[in-house]
Amino acid sequence: MNGLERITSRIEAEARSEVQTVVEAGRAEISKAVDGWVQKIEAERRELIERNEKAAAEREERLKSAAEMDARKTILATKQELVEEAYAMALDQLCKLSGQEKIDLLAELLVRASSSGTEEAVFSEADRADGAKAVDRANAASGKKLTASEDTAPIRGGFILRDKNVEVNCAFETLVRLQKAETAGAVAKILFQ
Repeated sequence: MNGLERITSRIEAEARSEVQTVVEAGRAEISKAVDGWVQKIEAERRELIERNEKAAAEREERLKSAAEMDARKTILATKQELVEEAYAMALDQLCKLSGQEKIDLLAELLVRASSSGTEEAVFSEADRADGAKAVDRANAASGKKLTASEDTAPIRGGFILRDKNVEVNCAFETLVRLQKAETAGAVAKILFQ
């Protein structure tokens, strides 16, 4: 081997060594970069999982709250229906009164509702006969001069008291509705203790 070949051979060896060093450094850098990206991807994955779990928990809580609110609304609506039914039953019971019990009730209502003592009482078709008796009883008990009208009113029970241009509505439907406004809370309390 001559001098030129030795120099060339040494240059090649140095170049190979340098290439090997650069390749190893490149591999180390690539490995480091890959590790960095893997760590970054893993951190983002964990963050996404946490975010999704948090979002799922929040959604579950919202759905649970909405379901609870719907349940409360349903319960409240049912309770309101039951209270309405109680008042409807009370109205039915009033309308079913008959005989002396009905006459006594109508007479008492006539005395209470009358202000001038000369009003005309208009009864429902069903209460017309008992109404005339109730007017007589009210007049006897109070000294008033009420009269029973020949007209009838489109009501389920009770009467409408007329005096010139003034009417006092004592229809059972109206009396129950007015009582409901005052007593619905107490009725609900009794029904749903």
